Amino acid sequence: MRRSSSSEARKKDTREKIELGGLIVKAGLRYEKRALLLGLLIDGVDRIKADEAERARLLAIGAEAFGRDHE
Repeated sequence: MRRSSSSEARKKDTREKIELGGLIVKAGLRYEKRALLLGLLIDGVDRIKADEAERARLLAIGAEAFGRDHE
């Protein structure tokens, strides 16, 4: 029996949320309050929209952290 597209969409959405939660853990923020996490993310969005150099800096930090996973 073929799964409905809404079932597949829900599975994809759930998988994406789990992966995003993993980023919080990887960043060392697992035990922070949700309000703090949301504040960090909102501030980050504002910063990367306003400053391309800041976006590039943060991208480099993240890429380096992912690169350490493969060492």
